[in-house]
Amino acid sequence: MFKKNPFGHYDILKTWLIRVFGVISHRRYRGFNELQIDGSEHIVNLPERKVLFVSNHQTYFADVVAMFHVFNASLSGRQDTLKNLGYLWKPKLNIYFVAAKETMRSGLLPRILAYAGSISIERTWRSKGKDVNRQVKMGDISKIGTALDDGWVITFPQGTTTPFKPIRKGTAHIIKTYKPIVVPIVIDGFRRSFDKKGIFIKKRGILQSMEIKKPLDIDYDNESIDTIVEKLQYAIEQHPSMLKVIPEEELHAYESANKKRKWVT
Repeated sequence: MFKKNPFGHYDILKTWLIRVFGVISHRRYRGFNELQIDGSEHIVNLPERKVLFVSNHQTYFADVVAMFHVFNASLSGRQDTLKNLGYLWKPKLNIYFVAAKETMRSGLLPRILAYAGSISIERTWRSKGKDVNRQVKMGDISKIGTALDDGWVITFPQGTTTPFKPIRKGTAHIIKTYKPIVVPIVIDGFRRSFDKKGIFIKKRGILQSMEIKKPLDIDYDNESIDTIVEKLQYAIEQHPSMLKVIPEEELHAYESANKKRKWVT
């Protein structure tokens, strides 16, 4: 009952947090809006630990909460669906997500969500809405390594909800250092469904999507950092060359997001 994970969090408390917030959030993906899932079969065959999920990012919290739902539903035998909340009764506890420390300390709710699995790190390129240039803290890298040794880690390698921003090379360094299985995820519709934080519903009746792709083939020893970065860009469909295949109205929204730093519907 009083078992702790490597970060000192009690499993029993984390279990109940996932159950309670899972029940509260379920209708956001199957009710007010509908989450279309593709590729959940790739989840079932993954090992218990040392798996790194890389994804594009659209809101602070709604994206990762949806992944908690999808991962646990998939492990409970549900194929591309979130039907029947029974999958929340025995959730997978060794799932972690990388998040900015300032975001996870921005209020009571983020602090509670952090207990459910946040690996809080200091961003090296941005702080309090301003561009900065800080050195990477090795302690932050070690925390991600600890989480990988214990289970699955979700990361958003662009480090921002603004689309088509460059992927941070730190993710590639982590891949080369810890050699995890790397599973790409592509999400869409969350930006139109929720506010930027992913807490409040902005629009209902939106079709959200989550595609879980097969693990990437990476030569950890011989591929360069730049090669891995480019591979990640294509895998999560955020390579600059892909801008030309986005519909014109979506491009307009992207441009507005870059200028105003918020999504425009």
